[in-house]
Amino acid sequence: MKLLSPRYWPDYELIDCGGYEKLERFGKYILRRPEPQAVWQKALSEKEWEQQADAWFKKEKGKTIPEGYEKGAWVLKPKMPQQWFISYAYQTMSLKFRLGLTAFKHVGIFPEQAENWNFIYDALCRCGLDPQSSANDRGIPRQVPDGNTAKVLNLFAYTGGASLAARTAGADVTHVDSVRQVLSWSRENMEASGLDNIRWVCEDALRFVKREAKRGKKYQGIILDPPAYGRGPKGEKWILEDHIAELMDACSRISDENKAFCVLNLYSMGFSSLIAENLLKDYFPGSSQIEFGELFLEDRASRKLPLSVFGRVSSRIAGFL
Repeated sequence: MKLLSPRYWPDYELIDCGGYEKLERFGKYILRRPEPQAVWQKALSEKEWEQQADAWFKKEKGKTIPEGYEKGAWVLKPKMPQQWFISYAYQTMSLKFRLGLTAFKHVGIFPEQAENWNFIYDALCRCGLDPQSSANDRGIPRQVPDGNTAKVLNLFAYTGGASLAARTAGADVTHVDSVRQVLSWSRENMEASGLDNIRWVCEDALRFVKREAKRGKKYQGIILDPPAYGRGPKGEKWILEDHIAELMDACSRISDENKAFCVLNLYSMGFSSLIAENLLKDYFPGSSQIEFGELFLEDRASRKLPLSVFGRVSSRIAGFL
């Protein structure tokens, strides 16, 4: 099993973790948030945590809604803003993200996912695409060698880190999420990063993929980051263990099997990376390479905080390796 850690970038650091919490720096602001997997002791004292944190998400005891989000409230020090920007850079990829203090402890970015952004960018560049930069103001999707535009589908896409990575690499990106406010947030990140022409879709992911399959659509890249629980815009209920196999089957029918990659990320604490491996082997059997493991962050005391499991497959054809 391969353990991966995201490339370090100056605007993010995991300072400490333990006692079911994590202390993180996003740009120049330090946040204190709940973290159910940090079951060990903290390296720093409680006094140091209190002194360093600019904002502290205090969880309300017994307040967990059915979708699994923790209810609580942010306690802010003076001059702590509700919104601010941070940057991430890799190769020619230069991304900006607008962060914000939400009611469910999230801030608009999952830093460990930088490892997947790099994979997506590299896979698309290796297939013959020319990276897009902010200087490319025409928004014209790049072409793969056989003349077909490389199309990438990002499901449960949240605020769009993976979408921005794919678009920077020159792909024609379709970004699907069930929350309109999140789509607006993603658009802000796209514009802040100097990119354009991402297709935004507010819909239930499974419903969208099934419709694309009926239309005979094909994608060269599919990215899935499903939550443990969720709701579609029309109240559709998503439960990971109940629906993931059905979704993977539908995705396999819209994947261009001769020149494609797939990234599967799973946040459920009960899911092993072996589950990601088995799903990808079942539904993407023609892939030439598969890798799987854990994504984690490392704090100053060198403790590794596991945050998700992943699986990735890619094809040798069209240079995706």
